[in-house]
Amino acid sequence: MANARLTILGSGSARPTFQNSPSGQILDLCDKSFLIDCGEGVQLTMARMGIRTSRLYNIFISHLHGDHCFGLLGLLSTLSMQGRLQPMHIYAHADLEKLLRPQLDYYCRDMNYEIIFHPINPRKRAVIFEDRTVQVETIPLKHSVPCCGFLFSETHRQPDGEGGFIRVPRQRYAYCSDTLYTEKIIDIVRGVDLLYHESTFLEAQAKLCRTVMHSTAAQAATIALKAQVGQLLIGHYSARVIDHTEFLNEAQVVFPNTLLAREGETIEF
Repeated sequence: MANARLTILGSGSARPTFQNSPSGQILDLCDKSFLIDCGEGVQLTMARMGIRTSRLYNIFISHLHGDHCFGLLGLLSTLSMQGRLQPMHIYAHADLEKLLRPQLDYYCRDMNYEIIFHPINPRKRAVIFEDRTVQVETIPLKHSVPCCGFLFSETHRQPDGEGGFIRVPRQRYAYCSDTLYTEKIIDIVRGVDLLYHESTFLEAQAKLCRTVMHSTAAQAATIALKAQVGQLLIGHYSARVIDHTEFLNEAQVVFPNTLLAREGETIEF
């Protein structure tokens, strides 16, 4: 039985449309909830879907472009108005705290709970979160600003034969945010149960991809194929493309087991 659930809160790129809000996902793993990116509209989707935040203690921000973090201040403010008391941990580039602290101090001076920032280096692969059952590490990506993805692994401890213990992964989910096509991530995401990889453009816009440092649907599928992942999820659709099945068709030619990220839908794996 599937024991991991991914809910799509936003699957568009920088310009919101009637179809799509900017990026945001909730991963439920090992009875914990993790918010991954927080574009505008994320908390509205959460409210419409009745998503509870009682198990949400950790937020991961891939990079500091607005479509991945502009919804964060509003969400944190709403949680305070709802009476939240538990701390919230935010993992992001160090500049996020510099930018967000003055806004929190101004708009949320009566906040009921503590916000704890954990600065990360998006250019370096590293474990940034770890508890008894879940480990999260960064996936360095190639974008116009420092940017990383996140590899979530359900783990259990197993004797190593020398009196100690090692962590053995079970379910694994890889989130690859905005990035130019790069095969350097293949070994990191190899064999994951579910891979999310941005697919902002179609092959017809491949030249534009190189300019703005994004990927096509076919390029995302190529990464999935070479990494031998279980399933591929594509998203971050350009507002220029109205029919998202065009992304799906291009990806499935390369990697048949591909899904479209659709807001309000949940994938179990």
